[in-house]
Amino acid sequence: MKYVLVTGGVVSGLGKGVTASSIGLVLKACGLRVTSIKIDPYLNMDAGTMSPFEHGEVFVLDDGGEVDLDLGNYERFLDLTLTRENNITTGKIYQSVLEKERRGDYLGKTVQVVPHITDAIKNRIESVATIPVDGQEGPADVCVIELGGTVGDIESMPFIEALRQLSFSVGPDNFCLIHVSLVPVLGVVGEQKTKPTQHSVRELRALGLTPHLLACRSAQPILDNTKEKLSQFCHVPAGNILNIHDVPNIWHVPLLLRNQNAHHSILKQLDLLRIAAAPDLRDWTNMAATHDNITNSVKIAMVGKYVGLTDSYLSVVKALLHACIACSLKPSIDWIAATDLEDESSKSTPEAHATAWETLRKASCVLVPGGFGDRGVKGMILAAKYARENKVPYFGICLGMQISVIEFARNVLGWEKANSTEFDDGTPNPVVIFMPEGSKTHMGSTMRLGSRRTLFQTADCITSRVYHNSQYVDERHRHRYEVNPEFIGTFEEAGLKFVGKDETGNRMEILELPSHPFYVGVQFHPEFKSRPRRPSPVFLGFIQAATGQLDLYLEKQQNGS
Repeated sequence: MKYVLVTGGVVSGLGKGVTASSIGLVLKACGLRVTSIKIDPYLNMDAGTMSPFEHGEVFVLDDGGEVDLDLGNYERFLDLTLTRENNITTGKIYQSVLEKERRGDYLGKTVQVVPHITDAIKNRIESVATIPVDGQEGPADVCVIELGGTVGDIESMPFIEALRQLSFSVGPDNFCLIHVSLVPVLGVVGEQKTKPTQHSVRELRALGLTPHLLACRSAQPILDNTKEKLSQFCHVPAGNILNIHDVPNIWHVPLLLRNQNAHHSILKQLDLLRIAAAPDLRDWTNMAATHDNITNSVKIAMVGKYVGLTDSYLSVVKALLHACIACSLKPSIDWIAATDLEDESSKSTPEAHATAWETLRKASCVLVPGGFGDRGVKGMILAAKYARENKVPYFGICLGMQISVIEFARNVLGWEKANSTEFDDGTPNPVVIFMPEGSKTHMGSTMRLGSRRTLFQTADCITSRVYHNSQYVDERHRHRYEVNPEFIGTFEEAGLKFVGKDETGNRMEILELPSHPFYVGVQFHPEFKSRPRRPSPVFLGFIQAATGQLDLYLEKQQNGS
C-alpha cells in the first residue's frame, strides 16, 4: 500500500479536504485505484452529535456512518462509496484501546499514548486502507490520508507521532507527505509572505515528518522568487512546491495540480512512474469549463435554520450545482433564515422580515432542507404554504417533508394544532411521530441511518418518472421522526399522496401533491449520492420544474432520449 498524507499548517480552513480530493482524482486519472481516510483529532466518536454551526454538515454514508463533510468531497470527486471506518477520530481510537485494557489484553502493562495509542492508530490506518471502496475487489493502490486540524495542535500530536512511525515502517518509497500552507499578502506591503509556511514546516520537521511537497494556498499565483525562498528555507525542491491559488470553482483544483505536474512528483516519490499513465482529465476539464461559461441562472430560495453557515448544507448546495449544470444553469441560492419569515419577526426585526418575504416571492422554487429542533419551524411552514398555494415548485428534504405534512394538516385539513411530537408532545393531531427504531435517551447513532430502500407505490408520479421509472430507489437516511401512518388515509383523501414507502409499508418516504406542478417531499437525503456527472434525479426534476422544463424532460425520459 502506498500512502499520501495531507497535513495543514498556519490556519484551519485552507481547503485540505479539497486538496486531498483533488490529489486523489489526479492519481485516479493516472489509472490508479485510490481510497481515502479522514483523521479527525476530536474526542467525539463521530460527527453525528455536533452542531452544524460548529463543524458544518454531517455527511451520511451508505453504511449509516455519520462523518465529517470532507468525506462527502472524497465521494463526489473520486466517485467512491466510503465506509464509517474511513473516518478515524480520537474517540474511536481511545475507545478501542480502553476496551482492550478492560478485557486485560495488555497483560497488566501500563497503558500509554506511546506505544498503545500510536499502535492503535497505525493498525487502524493500515486496516482501513485495505477496504475496497470503488466497487472492485482487493485493496486500492494508493490511500490518501487527510489529517484534520493544524500542525501543532495538542489533540493531533498522537496522530503525528503514529504517522511518523508509519512512514518509517512502510519505507520512503511508500509514503508521500504533502503539507498545505498559507502564503498571505499583507495589504500595506503587497508582498507574498513565506514566514508562516517556514514556521509551519519547521514545526512539522521537529515532530519527525519532512514534507515532500508543499501545496501553497494564496489569493493570486505565487511568484518564482517566493517559490525559491520557500524551497530554500523549507527543504523542498522548487518543482515540488505547488500553488493552489483562488479559482472560479473547485473543479479547477485538480487541473491546477495536473498543470504543475503534481502527479509526477507524487508518483516519483511513491515509485509508481513505471505503472501509472498520464492523467486523463478531459471530462473534468470540460466540466470545469462548462461551469465557467454558463451565464443563465435560476433563483432558489433555501429556507433553513443554519443559513448563517453555508457549510451546514454543503451537500444540498453541491446537489443543486450538479443539477443546475446538467440544465446549463448556475444556481443562484437565496438564503432565507426561517425565523425571519415568522409573524413575530415582523415586530422584532421588520426589515429582515420584509426582505425575507420579498426574497421568497422572487424565487423560482423553494427548498426546505433537513434540521433538528423547533427553531424556525413556523417560518418553514409559512414557506411551504406559500409554495403550495402559489404553485411554486417545492422540495422538502427530511424535516422539509415533515413541514409540508404539518402545513397541509393545518391549512387544508383544518387541524390547527397539528404538529410533530418533536416540537409538541401534547399535540391533539400528531401527524409526525418519533419512530420506534431509535432511542429517546441516547443521541449518537440512534437514528434511522444509512442507505434504505424506498418502493414506489405507483408509476404515475413525478418522482418515479425522474428516477427513470424505477420500481424502487436506495437513498441515505438520517432522522428520528416520521409521518404518522395512522393519518395517511385522511391525507390521501384530501389530495396529498404518499407515493414512496419503505418495504414494510409503514414508513412514508416520498409525498407528492398531484394538483401542483412540483410539490415533493422526501424523508431521505438524496443530496448525499449526487455526483458532478450524475446529479440526483429528484434534484434534477426540481430544477427542471423551476425553469418550466419538467414536462419536456419527463417526455424525453419516457422516450428514452
